[in-house]
Amino acid sequence: MTTPNHEHDNKLVDAYNRMMTRIREAIETADAQAVPSLQKAIDLARQQAVHLGEITQDEAEAIGNYIKRDVNDAAEYLMETSHEFSEWLMLDIEIIEQKILELFLSVADKTRLELEELAHPHCDITHEYHSGEITGPGTLLCASCGQRVQFHTTHRIPPCPKCHHTVYKRAEK
Repeated sequence: MTTPNHEHDNKLVDAYNRMMTRIREAIETADAQAVPSLQKAIDLARQQAVHLGEITQDEAEAIGNYIKRDVNDAAEYLMETSHEFSEWLMLDIEIIEQKILELFLSVADKTRLELEELAHPHCDITHEYHSGEITGPGTLLCASCGQRVQFHTTHRIPPCPKCHHTVYKRAEK
Protein backbone atom coordinates (compact mmCIF):
# COMPACT_ATOMS: atom_id res chain seq x y z
CA MET A 1 0.00 0.00 0.00
CA THR A 2 1.41 3.40 -0.96
CA THR A 3 0.93 6.48 1.14
CA PRO A 4 -0.51 9.71 -0.27
CA ASN A 5 2.92 11.40 0.12
CA HIS A 6 4.64 8.57 -1.75
CA GLU A 7 2.06 8.81 -4.54
CA HIS A 8 2.57 12.59 -4.72
CA ASP A 9 6.37 12.14 -4.85
CA ASN A 10 5.99 9.60 -7.65
CA LYS A 11 3.71 12.01 -9.52
CA LEU A 12 6.33 14.77 -9.29
CA VAL A 13 9.20 12.46 -10.27
CA ASP A 14 7.19 11.27 -13.28
CA ALA A 15 6.38 14.90 -14.17
CA TYR A 16 10.10 15.81 -14.00
CA ASN A 17 10.92 12.97 -16.40
CA ARG A 18 8.05 13.85 -18.79
CA MET A 19 9.10 17.50 -18.79
CA MET A 20 12.71 16.50 -19.55
CA THR A 21 11.43 14.42 -22.47
CA ARG A 22 9.41 17.36 -23.78
CA ILE A 23 12.40 19.70 -23.43
CA ARG A 24 14.60 17.33 -25.39
CA GLU A 25 11.92 16.89 -28.06
CA ALA A 26 11.51 20.67 -28.39
CA ILE A 27 15.26 21.04 -28.86
CA GLU A 28 15.61 18.09 -31.25
CA THR A 29 12.61 18.86 -33.45
CA ALA A 30 13.26 22.58 -33.84
CA ASP A 31 14.74 23.68 -37.10
CA ALA A 32 18.41 24.70 -36.89
CA GLN A 33 17.73 28.46 -37.11
CA ALA A 34 14.96 28.39 -34.50
CA VAL A 35 16.28 26.04 -31.81
CA PRO A 36 14.57 27.17 -28.59
CA SER A 37 16.58 28.25 -25.59
CA LEU A 38 16.50 26.03 -22.54
CA GLN A 39 14.17 28.52 -20.85
CA LYS A 40 11.71 28.48 -23.77
CA ALA A 41 11.77 24.69 -23.88
CA ILE A 42 11.14 24.54 -20.11
CA ASP A 43 8.28 27.02 -20.43
CA LEU A 44 6.69 24.91 -23.16
CA ALA A 45 7.08 21.74 -21.09
CA ARG A 46 5.52 23.49 -18.06
CA GLN A 47 2.56 24.71 -20.10
CA GLN A 48 1.95 21.30 -21.60
CA ALA A 49 2.10 19.53 -18.21
CA VAL A 50 -0.46 21.95 -16.76
CA HIS A 51 -2.65 21.90 -19.88
CA LEU A 52 -2.78 18.09 -19.80
CA GLY A 53 -3.67 18.17 -16.09
CA GLU A 54 -0.59 16.18 -15.08
CA ILE A 55 0.41 18.68 -12.38
CA THR A 56 -0.63 22.07 -11.06
CA GLN A 57 0.85 25.38 -12.20
CA ASP A 58 2.83 25.68 -8.95
CA GLU A 59 4.19 22.14 -9.30
CA ALA A 60 5.14 22.80 -12.93
CA GLU A 61 6.93 25.99 -11.90
CA ALA A 62 8.89 24.18 -9.18
CA ILE A 63 9.81 21.23 -11.41
CA GLY A 64 10.89 23.59 -14.19
CA ASN A 65 13.20 25.33 -11.71
CA TYR A 66 14.63 21.99 -10.55
CA ILE A 67 15.31 20.94 -14.14
CA LYS A 68 16.95 24.26 -14.95
CA ARG A 69 19.15 24.01 -11.84
CA ASP A 70 20.19 20.41 -12.59
CA VAL A 71 20.85 21.02 -16.27
CA ASN A 72 22.77 24.24 -15.63
CA ASP A 73 24.96 22.49 -13.05
CA ALA A 74 25.74 19.69 -15.49
CA ALA A 75 26.35 22.08 -18.40
CA GLU A 76 28.65 24.30 -16.34
CA TYR A 77 30.64 21.27 -15.25
CA LEU A 78 30.99 20.05 -18.83
CA MET A 79 31.97 23.53 -20.02
CA GLU A 80 34.56 24.19 -17.31
CA THR A 81 36.31 20.83 -17.21
CA SER A 82 37.51 18.15 -19.51
CA HIS A 83 36.14 15.47 -17.20
CA GLU A 84 33.57 12.96 -18.27
CA PHE A 85 29.91 13.37 -17.35
CA SER A 86 30.15 10.19 -15.27
CA GLU A 87 32.63 11.98 -13.00
CA TRP A 88 30.11 14.79 -12.44
CA LEU A 89 27.42 12.28 -11.56
CA MET A 90 29.90 10.44 -9.33
CA LEU A 91 27.98 7.27 -10.12
CA ASP A 92 28.50 4.20 -12.20
CA ILE A 93 26.81 5.10 -15.51
CA GLU A 94 25.75 1.48 -15.95
CA ILE A 95 23.30 1.64 -13.05
CA ILE A 96 21.49 4.76 -14.19
CA GLU A 97 18.40 4.14 -16.25
CA GLN A 98 19.58 4.65 -19.84
CA LYS A 99 16.53 6.65 -20.91
CA ILE A 100 16.96 9.17 -18.09
CA LEU A 101 20.69 9.46 -18.75
CA GLU A 102 20.14 10.14 -22.45
CA LEU A 103 17.52 12.79 -21.68
CA PHE A 104 19.76 14.52 -19.20
CA LEU A 105 22.86 14.43 -21.42
CA SER A 106 21.07 15.78 -24.48
CA VAL A 107 19.59 18.74 -22.61
CA ALA A 108 22.81 19.43 -20.65
CA ASP A 109 24.88 19.51 -23.83
CA LYS A 110 22.48 22.00 -25.46
CA THR A 111 22.66 24.15 -22.33
CA ARG A 112 26.46 23.96 -22.33
CA LEU A 113 26.43 25.40 -25.84
CA GLU A 114 24.09 28.21 -24.74
CA LEU A 115 26.36 29.06 -21.82
CA GLU A 116 29.41 29.15 -24.08
CA GLU A 117 27.61 31.54 -26.42
CA LEU A 118 26.82 33.87 -23.52
CA ALA A 119 30.45 33.67 -22.36
CA HIS A 120 29.58 34.60 -18.78
CA PRO A 121 31.81 33.32 -16.00
CA HIS A 122 29.56 30.83 -14.23
CA CYS A 123 32.14 29.15 -12.04
CA ASP A 124 31.24 31.16 -8.92
CA ILE A 125 27.61 30.00 -8.99
CA THR A 126 26.83 27.40 -6.34
CA HIS A 127 23.36 25.97 -6.61
CA GLU A 128 21.74 24.78 -3.43
CA TYR A 129 19.57 21.69 -3.33
CA HIS A 130 16.93 21.35 -0.61
CA SER A 131 15.06 18.41 0.89
CA GLY A 132 11.68 18.03 -0.74
CA GLU A 133 12.92 19.17 -4.17
CA ILE A 134 13.23 16.82 -7.13
CA THR A 135 16.64 16.15 -8.67
CA GLY A 136 18.02 14.13 -11.53
CA PRO A 137 20.78 11.50 -11.27
CA GLY A 138 23.99 12.40 -9.46
CA THR A 139 25.59 12.85 -6.08
CA LEU A 140 24.79 15.57 -3.55
CA LEU A 141 26.73 16.51 -0.41
CA CYS A 142 25.04 17.58 2.81
CA ALA A 143 26.10 21.19 3.40
CA SER A 144 26.20 20.51 7.14
CA CYS A 145 28.05 17.21 7.58
CA GLY A 146 29.34 16.35 4.09
CA GLN A 147 27.38 13.08 3.81
CA ARG A 148 27.13 11.91 0.18
CA VAL A 149 23.68 11.01 -1.11
CA GLN A 150 23.54 9.32 -4.52
CA PHE A 151 20.59 9.38 -6.91
CA HIS A 152 20.52 6.77 -9.67
CA THR A 153 17.23 8.04 -11.08
CA THR A 154 15.10 11.15 -10.75
CA HIS A 155 14.11 11.37 -7.09
CA ARG A 156 12.79 13.62 -4.32
CA ILE A 157 15.67 14.83 -2.11
CA PRO A 158 15.34 13.53 1.47
CA PRO A 159 16.78 15.09 4.63
CA CYS A 160 20.39 14.02 5.21
CA PRO A 161 20.39 10.41 6.44
CA LYS A 162 23.28 11.20 8.80
CA CYS A 163 22.44 14.58 10.40
CA HIS A 164 18.90 15.30 9.08
CA HIS A 165 19.80 18.73 7.72
CA THR A 166 18.05 19.77 4.53
CA VAL A 167 20.55 21.71 2.38
CA TYR A 168 22.88 20.07 -0.14
CA LYS A 169 25.32 21.08 -2.84
CA ARG A 170 26.38 19.13 -5.92
CA ALA A 171 29.35 16.90 -5.13
CA GLU A 172 32.53 17.74 -7.00
CA LYS A 173 35.07 15.12 -7.82
